[in-house]
Amino acid sequence: MTSSAVIDAPTRPDPTSAAVTRPGYRKRLRRRNLWIYAFLLPTIVLYGLYTLYPIVASYWYSLVEWNGFNDDQTFVGISNFQAVVSDPLFWSAVRITVVFMLIVAPLRVFGAFFIAILLNSPRLPFSGFFRTAFFLPVVTTTAIVGVVMRFVFDPANGPTAAVARFLGLGPIDLLGDSGTALATAAVVYVWKFFGITMIYWLAALQTIPRDLYEAARIDGARGFQIFRYITLPMLLPFLLIISVLTIEDCFHAFDLMQTMTAGGPFYSTEIIEIYIYRWAFAATIPQLGFASAAAVLFGVLVLIVVALQLWGMSVSRRMRKGVDS
Repeated sequence: MTSSAVIDAPTRPDPTSAAVTRPGYRKRLRRRNLWIYAFLLPTIVLYGLYTLYPIVASYWYSLVEWNGFNDDQTFVGISNFQAVVSDPLFWSAVRITVVFMLIVAPLRVFGAFFIAILLNSPRLPFSGFFRTAFFLPVVTTTAIVGVVMRFVFDPANGPTAAVARFLGLGPIDLLGDSGTALATAAVVYVWKFFGITMIYWLAALQTIPRDLYEAARIDGARGFQIFRYITLPMLLPFLLIISVLTIEDCFHAFDLMQTMTAGGPFYSTEIIEIYIYRWAFAATIPQLGFASAAAVLFGVLVLIVVALQLWGMSVSRRMRKGVDS
């Protein structure tokens, strides 16, 4: 290392130096920290009011009988929880949520994996265009996508109905049929958020050193051999993390499902979030306590997934160390 490099290298101030211990420096440091906290304060206040407070309040509401309109809150203990677990529609919503996840997660994880492999190839022309095209639905408003898709699948005047008539298939109502509504909504959800999973895989692919590919080609390895013996082993630690992130994301499909089907027809697409919304806001007499109890149980389910995510990250870290060694 040359002397100029040593001189130009940035150095951190010594906390025992005279410049740091001067009163002026400490005053400037306090002023800078004050501005930092001042800019953070709006976010902290809004996060506390609209995120933390509702979460804490829902635990109390789950223990009372309350319609949300008056101040009459009757403490009922765990009666709301007993009513929720004895409701067949709650378990139907749990089953539909799980089925929705089982449809969406594999399509997103493995479909995005193969698309990312193709888009990561330096020989693919217009790869930047295709990346943008796949990611563009992610930045669109989910509720607007749901409204547009209701028009697309409209059995009377939608493009899908027009194509079906052109092919001589007769009228079809994909969102109005209880046998096809959930699968149709799942496919739309995959299309909407496919780009996020693709970005995860593209980021994972960037962690593979190019030297490994060059060394493999020098040794005579070709496309599929490189994919099997280098790409797959190096991406294996990321599979668990991406899978858990995608599964957790599948539990938050309320806005798309509500605007597309509102849980119908005949509760065939009523996921847990719509079940909670129906009891809290859409019922003739809202039951905030009952809905809060369902929300708490739903939160427990999400916490289990988060615990799996943390475990998956730990396992992935150990696997990554094993691959690197």
